[in-house]
Amino acid sequence: MLVSTRDTNAGARGKARPGEARSSRERKGAPHGADGLPRGAEGLPREHVTEIQRVRILAAMADVAAERGAGAASVAHIVARAGVSRRTFYDLFEDREDCFLAAFDEAVAQAARTVLSAYGEEVKWRERIRAGLLALLVFCEEQPSLARLCVVEALAAGPRALERRAEVLDQLLWAVEEGRSERPSRVPEPPPLAAEGAVGAVLSVIHRRLIASGSEPLTPLLGELMSAMVLPYLGAQAAQKELHRPAPQIKKRKNHAHHDPLEGLDMRITYRTVRVLMTIGSGPGASNRKIAGDAGISDQGQVSKLLTRLESLGLVRNDGVGHAKGAPNAWVLTPRGLEVESAIRVQTASRQELRVGVAR
Repeated sequence: MLVSTRDTNAGARGKARPGEARSSRERKGAPHGADGLPRGAEGLPREHVTEIQRVRILAAMADVAAERGAGAASVAHIVARAGVSRRTFYDLFEDREDCFLAAFDEAVAQAARTVLSAYGEEVKWRERIRAGLLALLVFCEEQPSLARLCVVEALAAGPRALERRAEVLDQLLWAVEEGRSERPSRVPEPPPLAAEGAVGAVLSVIHRRLIASGSEPLTPLLGELMSAMVLPYLGAQAAQKELHRPAPQIKKRKNHAHHDPLEGLDMRITYRTVRVLMTIGSGPGASNRKIAGDAGISDQGQVSKLLTRLESLGLVRNDGVGHAKGAPNAWVLTPRGLEVESAIRVQTASRQELRVGVAR
């Protein structure tokens, strides 16, 4: 699967995005923490929050499309699942189709990073195809919503989605056609449509399994699928060997790139919310005034309401309550708050790493 991500800003409205015009303090360089993220009132870039909102919307699109079908995934369904406003959605995407295409591109990019890594570790065509196919099957098991988005829902998402899908298929066909260079002399020349037939058969099997339940293991099918792939190029003997060749043991990994760090929380993620969480995370025991200053919130009433809201969600705790009269509040992250704050950092780092890795 030799693909790369598209420009993630493609298709968004032409107006400036939130956070594109940075303050003079940010341009000059605000203090940075050990993890490289800026600190202070101007510290957290607004695009950091915009990126998290975008990831939430794309994850919601994948989930809603898997549940309802791409055609029935409305903007109302998507923003409700993502926990963002319609305004935020339309700041980032032109319409529902634009959002679906972005989600499709992201899903392909994640699959490509996994498949290309495995594919590139082998030398012989047969082993490269086997490694790449196994990686694809594992990805489909670990990320069924993303797999369904690519394999199933793209077929019913309109001409632009079909065009994107065709681009991906072209790369797959190219990789499979490489098998002609390793064809033994005793094996007849493969027919012109050999690659299309082999790739179509594999995708048809995956398509059927994803529609049936989405939870049925796919890796046990490696031998049968590989047998179909190598038959036209290496002959019946090689196909028979693949049919009985055991699949290697795979240690499943949790993919953070699609993980929603605020999943299950009854709140919308906003720029201020993330800045407050990051401020408390970098300086436990901070007072209301300190948090307001570092998070860039001028209204003390607003920061008090936000802290109360975060406390009710179990994300922060006020260790200053009950101290001597007049003592300031001392806010810290709860274990759940630490998990959310850490997940936000990991999520953003993973997205940046994904873009760099696939673009290479």
